[in-house]
Amino acid sequence: MNIKAILLFITIVIISSCSSKNTIEQDQIEIMTILNQQEIDWNNHDLKGFMSGYWKSDSLYFYSGKKLKSGWESTLNSYLKNYPDKSYSGTLKFTIEKISAITTDSYFVMGEYNLTREVGNATGTFMIIFKRINGEWKIIADSSC
Repeated sequence: MNIKAILLFITIVIISSCSSKNTIEQDQIEIMTILNQQEIDWNNHDLKGFMSGYWKSDSLYFYSGKKLKSGWESTLNSYLKNYPDKSYSGTLKFTIEKISAITTDSYFVMGEYNLTREVGNATGTFMIIFKRINGEWKIIADSSC
C-alpha cells in the first residue's frame, strides 16, 4: 500500500509540474499576442488601439523621460501629443528579451523598441508589468527609456 501511495504522489507531482509549465507557456503566448497587436496598432497609427493593451485605470503607471505619469487617459494623451501623425509614430518593432513570471497572475517583460520614422529613428529599452485582471492580461506599469 505504501508503494501505491508513493507512486500516486509522484504521478500527481509530475502532472502538476507539467500543468504549471503549460500555464506559463500559455500566459507567455497570450502576452506576446498583445505585444504583437500593439505593434500592428502602432504601425497603423492607431494609438487608442495600441493603448488597449494597457489597464484602463487611474492606477496605470508610465515612467519615461524622467517623468512618472499615472492613469490610462494621461498616458494616451501623452502618446497623442508626442506622436501626432504617422511621420512621428513611424514603424514600431519590439525585440523581447525576457518574459518572466512574478506571480501566477503577473509577469514582467523586458525588451527593446525600435521606431523607424520620417522625423528620425528612435530606439530604447523598456520593462513592462502585465497583470491578469478579470481574466485578461493588461499592462499595469511601463518604464521606457
